Amino acid sequence: MAPGLSRRGFLRLSAGAAGAAAAAPRLLRAAAAPVSQSVVGLVRGESRRKNVTEALSLVEDRILPVLRQRKYVVVKPNVVSLIQPLAASHADALHGILDFLAPRFKGPVVIAESSAANTFSGYEQFGYTKVPAEHKEREVSLVDLNAEGRYETLQILDDHLHLQPVRLAARLLDPDAYVICAAALKTHNAVVATLSIKNMALGAPLRSGPKESRAWSDKRRYHVGIRQMHYDILLTAQRMRPFWGATVIDGFEGMEGNGPNSGLPVPSRLAIASTDYVAADRVGVEAMGINPDWVGYLGYCGLTGVGQYDLTKIDVRGARIAEVQRRYQLHEDIERMLEWMGPMKELPQPLG
Repeated sequence: MAPGLSRRGFLRLSAGAAGAAAAAPRLLRAAAAPVSQSVVGLVRGESRRKNVTEALSLVEDRILPVLRQRKYVVVKPNVVSLIQPLAASHADALHGILDFLAPRFKGPVVIAESSAANTFSGYEQFGYTKVPAEHKEREVSLVDLNAEGRYETLQILDDHLHLQPVRLAARLLDPDAYVICAAALKTHNAVVATLSIKNMALGAPLRSGPKESRAWSDKRRYHVGIRQMHYDILLTAQRMRPFWGATVIDGFEGMEGNGPNSGLPVPSRLAIASTDYVAADRVGVEAMGINPDWVGYLGYCGLTGVGQYDLTKIDVRGARIAEVQRRYQLHEDIERMLEWMGPMKELPQPLG
């Protein structure tokens, strides 16, 4: 039982989940593509930067064959908040990625984000603007995807289950780029946990650039009903999956409680890396002591072939999960979040 979840609420949600597990996911399995065993690197140590480099090194045999075919690398950090450093990707995690790339890839590297706030303010706030200077031997640049403004469209569900278009950053869908996700280990206020998939799916939608007079945000289109959000993340992950390279989840100092902006630090001292974002997230969820069935969008990604969510089919290299596992305190609204597992309150009437 999750911390903060009452026994009554747990039993009610478990009963609803039994019906959901037998119904909705069955529809997704029919279209699921087979996913082979995935490899995940797991490191625990006392240096965030070194942890990230070592985790990537554990899976370099999966990274290098594709990396060598790409013209440049895009590192996608998480800058969700300008006032909460714990919620953002740490600059040392970016250094760790660049340390890994240094002897293996000589092309340009672009650190690119589409923040819900002002992207470059976040870069300055969290020390990203100082990163290129330490890696002068290569071309490292910072890009605000909102200001760049290039996009491709995707249809997702709104709060009335109608389709609506969103604009996804074109640079994250560039076949010439090797995209590395720089995620953080955090609890979430709507979908239980946020790791690699969530960082990519909600980081790709654009908002108005700093020079635009009219304010708009396609990120807000994802913040609809609890049920729709899981499906919309799945739809976005399916669209982006062919362009993903590798992911690193920095859990040197994770976040528990009321994440992703108001949680508390957890000294997990770990890093997770994989070319399979779903597999990396499954190991991350296990490291946080979270029931993997509760994170709906990850389960859906596993069922539809976006990645491997079956732990028995994931080869974990390095540390053992049991050695790093800590039970994270979940958000105080966890009971409301888990309502996605039960039946809809208003079911459609049959036609005819």
